[in-house]
Amino acid sequence: MYDRFYGFSEEPFRLSPDHHFAYQHRAYKKARAYMAYAFMRAEGFVMVTGRPGTGKTTLVGALMEDLASERAQVANLVCSQLQADDLLSMVAHEFGVDINVTNKGQQLQHLSRALQKWHREGRRALLIVDEAQDLSISAMEELRLLTNIQVAGKPLMQIFLLGQPELRELILRPEMEQVHQRIVAASHLQPLEPDETEQYIRHRLAAAGWKGDPAISKAVYPLVFKFSEGIARRINLICSRLMLHGSVEQLHRIGAEDVRAVVEELQGESLAAGSVFTEHDFDVEDVFETELEAVESGDREEDSSSGPISVVENGDSKPPTPADEDRNALWRRRMRRQKR
Repeated sequence: MYDRFYGFSEEPFRLSPDHHFAYQHRAYKKARAYMAYAFMRAEGFVMVTGRPGTGKTTLVGALMEDLASERAQVANLVCSQLQADDLLSMVAHEFGVDINVTNKGQQLQHLSRALQKWHREGRRALLIVDEAQDLSISAMEELRLLTNIQVAGKPLMQIFLLGQPELRELILRPEMEQVHQRIVAASHLQPLEPDETEQYIRHRLAAAGWKGDPAISKAVYPLVFKFSEGIARRINLICSRLMLHGSVEQLHRIGAEDVRAVVEELQGESLAAGSVFTEHDFDVEDVFETELEAVESGDREEDSSSGPISVVENGDSKPPTPADEDRNALWRRRMRRQKR
């Protein structure tokens, strides 16, 4: 809906993960580099953790796209409290191995043959396990045993573990010592910082063809950061509702009061999370891009007493343009500062 109103090529803040919109923030770059490093080593486990909504699934999507040109046989498994026997069946299924057999020994034999065949063809087997914090200890041990399938001392399967912070606690348990020793790289996806939140929003807008409509006040970004706590999925939720609010109200500028309206809606729908707002949070002045450019250019009109702009042509007053309104708003702020 709002994408048509603002002329976007697509919705920039969809809640479903889309690696084509991935913003390369610091923690994301680090995790992606660790995964690439481990893939080149072709051995052991890689562990990537993060709170829900920090971009782990997006990271997996980007990785799988990177590997599209590589000779890699990739299986992506989403766990749901699997036990060891169930895990082996699921792994075989995701790799496309014959699963008509139910005997564990036969399943392992079929999987081993497939891995050896791919090895002879020069192909790599990579298993990506998402939501790995839900794995039982027996299932985690089963994963470790799969890395024992080797040819000339070289493992035929590599495993990437992705999960919430509880995954780190699971790996550090004493009975997980052998799995812990096989982790070659570990990274934690931190929430975005305030500056990254602004960059993230602008990046996704630009990826959807944003041409400055709607104009977004600089006051909006800190408010979105506080409410979202830097969690990408929450940022998408807030910004999607902001765009919807703007299109419904036919706004071409979005400011702090619009954030307030959206937050109140989300709270009323029990969708709100993150920090609690106070009236003080909204006691800010909206500053839009054209106004910032005027300030950064050195305040070309230093004589604040010149007053606001009015447009008169052939003796008739005309309404001010948006640029005039920006300059008038800047003049009013200067007047307030002088009075203080």
